[in-house]
Amino acid sequence: MKERDERKEAVNEKGTGKGASEKEDLKEQDFKRKLQEMNLLDDFLFGTVVTYPEIGERFVKSLLKTVFGREFRHLSVTAQKVFYGADSDLHGARLDVYMEPEIEEDSERRATVYDMEPDRKGDKANIKALPRRMRFYHAKIAARSLDVGADYDKLKNVVIIMIMPYDPFGLKRMVYTIENRCVEVPEMPYEDGASTLFLYTRGTEGEPDRALGELLRYMENSTYENAVNKELHEIHRMVETVKRDPEVSAKYMLRHLRYMEELNKIKAEGLAEGKMKERISLVSKKLKRGKTLEQIAEELEEEVSAVESIYNAAKKFAPEYDPEAVYKQINADNR
Repeated sequence: MKERDERKEAVNEKGTGKGASEKEDLKEQDFKRKLQEMNLLDDFLFGTVVTYPEIGERFVKSLLKTVFGREFRHLSVTAQKVFYGADSDLHGARLDVYMEPEIEEDSERRATVYDMEPDRKGDKANIKALPRRMRFYHAKIAARSLDVGADYDKLKNVVIIMIMPYDPFGLKRMVYTIENRCVEVPEMPYEDGASTLFLYTRGTEGEPDRALGELLRYMENSTYENAVNKELHEIHRMVETVKRDPEVSAKYMLRHLRYMEELNKIKAEGLAEGKMKERISLVSKKLKRGKTLEQIAEELEEEVSAVESIYNAAKKFAPEYDPEAVYKQINADNR
């Protein structure tokens, strides 16, 4: 909200001349500096490069070529594709880059969907949740990869690629490839078309591919010095083109301001929830003591109408008058 208030202040000072102009210029310079410092593990820069006209498709093809060691000719790329739950109360998945070939790619003439995401959330809770998160992503993509009435053999392959600056499994490997296998007979063929690649930017164990290692290091620190081969030189030129675009700077500024507005909205709602819970707790305690509605309102120095809804909801939970249960009931009544 600070940024938004400063922008309002600048607008209000319009007509005072230099002050408003200097503040706007300073803010734009600050956002441009932040954009210049971004690397390809920042979701904004990654998604912007992917969808940038005349660059995005070449960029994605270059990434996939390095990861899989082969050319990709036909791709339809969408950044930040959201798969919502079947019901508004169900969890959705936001896929940073969703890539689907326009024609079949592999020898079996089966289309493959690729989801590629940079991921910087290396805290313990997120690492623990990674396998189930990937299971959820696969399910959401697969559910939309088969037309109604089509045979299961037409189900598209799904490959999810996670690029991360932290080691998701602690084995120091650059590549972790996850596929379903038979536990009793691991060598038994079992091809369900689903696989996940975790790419750790600093992995060293095994026999990591040199070109892939150079790409991952560049993605974590996207500087000219780290563009150490021909492919990366071309990628770096793409990245610099995107960073220099004034429209990209404006898009990043707008995104940041919207984020700040949403953050302040969440904070305000949190404060309102805290105040409501505090009032519910006070009313519940007085109900336990046998106080009437009028007595409670008088002791809280409130109008009767201000506490009546809480009082009526709390009475349903006698004799415990659990404040948390009362809060949930009030929320349910207000839907």
